[in-house]
Amino acid sequence: MALVAAILLALFVLPTGWGHVAVVTGLAVELGEAAFWWQFTHRRPPVVGVATLFGRDAVVIAACRPEGQVKLDGELWRASCAAGAEPGDRVRIVGLQGLTLVVDPERSPCASS
Repeated sequence: MALVAAILLALFVLPTGWGHVAVVTGLAVELGEAAFWWQFTHRRPPVVGVATLFGRDAVVIAACRPEGQVKLDGELWRASCAAGAEPGDRVRIVGLQGLTLVVDPERSPCASS
């Protein structure tokens, strides 16, 4: 927008010397703005895809013996837990089979092996 305004000013309002300055300044503003937004939108990689689920914690909604449901970020997922889990338990996502999450019960840090 700054470049368009500078070109219009150069063509219809400003004398020749100042018109060149206005166009160069408008171009510099446009390039600076483009560089700023490029850096701003590329500051971290996008977080998408199935790989982002692994290692996350979910809450069991329907008992997993071995099939059930878990809630992750407000979404209900079908889940499979070989060790079993009761509603309200926290589980960790360790795999994916089709659209079914494979989960393991989360062990408390104080529990002994």
